[in-house]
Amino acid sequence: MKNTLVMKMNSNASTSNKRKAPEEVIDSYKGNQPPSLKSKHLKSAKRALIVRRIIVYTVLVLLTLLCVVPFYIMIINSTRANADIQKGFSFLPGDSFIENWKNLLSFSSIQIGTAIKNSLFISFSTAILTCYFSALTAYGIYMYRFKGRNFAFMFILFVMMIPSQISAMGLVAIAYKINMVNTFIPLVVPAIASPVTFFYIKQYMESVLSKEIIESARIDGASEIRIFHQMVLPIMKPALAVQFIFAFVSSWNNFFMPALILTDSGKQTIPLIFNLLRSSNPATFDLGVIYMLLTVAIVPLLIVYLVFSKMIISGLTAGSVKG
Repeated sequence: MKNTLVMKMNSNASTSNKRKAPEEVIDSYKGNQPPSLKSKHLKSAKRALIVRRIIVYTVLVLLTLLCVVPFYIMIINSTRANADIQKGFSFLPGDSFIENWKNLLSFSSIQIGTAIKNSLFISFSTAILTCYFSALTAYGIYMYRFKGRNFAFMFILFVMMIPSQISAMGLVAIAYKINMVNTFIPLVVPAIASPVTFFYIKQYMESVLSKEIIESARIDGASEIRIFHQMVLPIMKPALAVQFIFAFVSSWNNFFMPALILTDSGKQTIPLIFNLLRSSNPATFDLGVIYMLLTVAIVPLLIVYLVFSKMIISGLTAGSVKG
């Protein structure tokens, strides 16, 4: 009996020691380590943090330079003469900014002011129609249950896979048949059907738009049009702002369709004018004028980005809930 009692006591002591072991480890992490060991761990952690920060900030600086340097070169070259640009790159601006601007306006076959107005009208109209009708289509497929709903969604995704150049050829043929050449209608109206924008807005709608909010508004007597304009659109403001920027930039830089539709000099857009300058007579070819046109063309894009980037931030913080 004594032997068995001794064995039980030894086993209990061993189990208690085993149970204390994890507590001792936890206490060591809580601050029961020796001061010298603590300081070594802190120093190594600080060194690792400093190294990580150096690597991260170095990569960010390099990426920033890759984005900023082309714009800086463009602005600097817009202030330099053609002969100076051909000599090589310079970090300092030149003194030919006003001369390049006058040379740009002196081309008789190029109407820079009219081209900017045309590009602004086409780009704003395209972006507004793209965002509005894509959001309306996404809301209909997301909220309503009807026969053929899945087929409609898959059909839109299938259309998204078709290259735009293929569908553009049919659109150009239709425009020539119905006498819509040299008009902005073939460039603006097709923006209603934008599968990529629809897909992005629908995916965003599934993540932020609660169906209970819509049902409660219907119970309160709100119409579907009012629900869409006063509740859904404010909630979708960040996604709409992003897609507006993409649609505006894509339409502003579009050269393929305007080159096929617009042949009148008074209907030309910025990409068409830029192409005319590039293909001008080598004797009168001026790089300073081309860089000046690029600088002028980039200003509306920067303004649109700055305005709608604020809408993205405000939409994320506010949404459609007030009070």
